[in-house]
Amino acid sequence: MQIESDFLIIGSGIAGLSYALEVAKYGSVNIITKKEDTEATTNYAQGGIAAVSSKEDSFEAHIEDTLKGGAGLCNPEVVAKVVEAGPRCIQRLKEIGVQFSTRHRGLKSRFDLGIEGGHSHKRVVHAADFTGREIEKGLLAAIAARPNIKVYENHLAIDLLTQHQLGGKRKAGEKTRCWGAYVLDTRIEEVKTFTSKITLLATGGAGRVYSHTTNPEIATGDGIAMAYRAGAAIANMEFVQFHPTMLYHPEANSFLISEAVRGEGGKLRLKDGKFFMQHYDPRRELASRDVVARAIDAELKRGGDPCVFLDITHLPPDFIKERFPRIYQRCSELNLDITGEWIPVVPAAHYICGGVRTDSDGQSSIENLWAIGEVASTGMHGANRLASNSLLEAVAFAEFASQDSIRKFKQLEDKSLPRFPDWSSSGVFDQKEWVIVFHDRQEIPQLMWDYVGIVRSNYRLDKARERLGILSRDIEAFYRKNPVRSDLIELRNIATVAELIVKSARMRRESRGLHFNLDYPERDDRKWLKETLVVSPEGEE
Repeated sequence: MQIESDFLIIGSGIAGLSYALEVAKYGSVNIITKKEDTEATTNYAQGGIAAVSSKEDSFEAHIEDTLKGGAGLCNPEVVAKVVEAGPRCIQRLKEIGVQFSTRHRGLKSRFDLGIEGGHSHKRVVHAADFTGREIEKGLLAAIAARPNIKVYENHLAIDLLTQHQLGGKRKAGEKTRCWGAYVLDTRIEEVKTFTSKITLLATGGAGRVYSHTTNPEIATGDGIAMAYRAGAAIANMEFVQFHPTMLYHPEANSFLISEAVRGEGGKLRLKDGKFFMQHYDPRRELASRDVVARAIDAELKRGGDPCVFLDITHLPPDFIKERFPRIYQRCSELNLDITGEWIPVVPAAHYICGGVRTDSDGQSSIENLWAIGEVASTGMHGANRLASNSLLEAVAFAEFASQDSIRKFKQLEDKSLPRFPDWSSSGVFDQKEWVIVFHDRQEIPQLMWDYVGIVRSNYRLDKARERLGILSRDIEAFYRKNPVRSDLIELRNIATVAELIVKSARMRRESRGLHFNLDYPERDDRKWLKETLVVSPEGEE
């Protein structure tokens, strides 16, 4: 079954939905989402969107903070482009009905701006502590009002459609082109062929590559893995951001304690009550995430404790309940009263700063394929993402990519799409050995946590690479012999992304931003002020 559209969007978070609203003005749009439409990382974002919104702030200050946080690897032109788009992005979201938190001063109402680690001014626009959910709600309502946008829930992309699936190889000097994807309808276990003149990857991150993560179950790196297999350039995968404060509780289910809690005055303590951030950075709790995460990791290893504590008990209870209603409610459900008790927290994998390498408009190295949001490496974040810059980047690049891809679409509008062969299941049968998938899905994230975590070494990386090589070969062999299922597709992608992280980390012989290697503890601007690029053999032909 071949399902055609002018624009195909893989992923339904803030980036993909924002893009869909723009391109729907010019053609038909199909959105593929692997779960329900609201189950995206966007929906879990608590903090907000960093955007210059007060006279006390400036574009120059936001740009400087971002470049400093990125440890020399941000693209300054991209940073300026995104930061300057910030006010437009906020206005666009307001126009579709997103209700941001405000404070009244006299007769005027202004944004209730927050401050988070690495920012020099209050510039985080938020909706209490459920900003992602509020934005998602507004975007989905706007999508529902567009008859030429169709959302395919419970559809999981398997691989991108390129010349490879047409049975031929690229000619010398010819770029790989994308025309859509093979997609598994997980409800009926049928593979469908989605073709399109323009394809956008907005699949989010890959936190589930690690055993401890703030990401939802769907964050298995699908877009990065598919793009890599298709031949796209992948950049900076060694830069994995570990959020310093995930709630430490057996029933918390990867619940994030927002950076905004520290922004409002939360203090980190050891179990004996001692503060410790003053030993690591003069900004203390408002240091950038990599600094805070490494500080907590060091204290946990030094003392052997399972967690540290975040203390906001000095703040008025009514303020805590109003500013952090979601966090207060979730902790209360676990019999933890954060107005009078410290919050137990640990670092957890949170955000992939690397991904599919794109230009300043979100176009990948593959023709007709754009990538935006966490799946992409746009040059915005460099070696360390500044808090709340991710939602800003997603909305801004939705604008840039839509404008760029619409121009390309107009060139292709009158051209017909190639006919791709149906998905073939010849030579495949169920070998009834699916316990292997479950076992490997447990082993890879634990391996990554133990060997490729907040602090790394050559020895750990080499051991991880050796073990992952064996696992990946076994997984690929199993994939070739068995019917496609969602858990197998995700496992294959997790293995691919894990190998990309390890390969990139081993290549970078220094410590910078989110990447810290005990064998190369110093930053080396002379040799390593550059991206780490990985391209599959398909892309090198």
